[in-house]
Amino acid sequence: MVTVSSVAYEPMASEDLQIVVSQCSRGQRILSLKGPLSMRTLFKFQETVRPESSPVLIVDFTDVPFIDSAGLGAVVAAHVNARKSDRRILFAAFNGQARTLIEMTHVNDLLQTYDTIQDAEAAAVALDNSVCGSIWRSV
Repeated sequence: MVTVSSVAYEPMASEDLQIVVSQCSRGQRILSLKGPLSMRTLFKFQETVRPESSPVLIVDFTDVPFIDSAGLGAVVAAHVNARKSDRRILFAAFNGQARTLIEMTHVNDLLQTYDTIQDAEAAAVALDNSVCGSIWRSV
């Protein structure tokens, strides 16, 4: 059992990470995760994020009850790989445990995080407009 900020979470052997890929109304791709992001489940996350080619991708953590250090490492690796490809990943709706982990490790200085999926969608629209604007100006 793990206790962080007075919240106890005991991973169960049968838990798995589910990932649903969708598009929001404004066209941005969204990965919605359900289940813990941990050493046991991070490979599915990596296999889904790596081939993504969207200029702006939103990863929704609303239904992620727990992230361990290996899961956080996968999040950071996804961010770094996206930046190397001149893409952005916006991370939305981390719970208290995940937010505490991110702040304790100072990863919050690196990632673009948003309290809600709606905030991330609004930021994605702004990023899409700035990317389109820079392409338009360079033509």
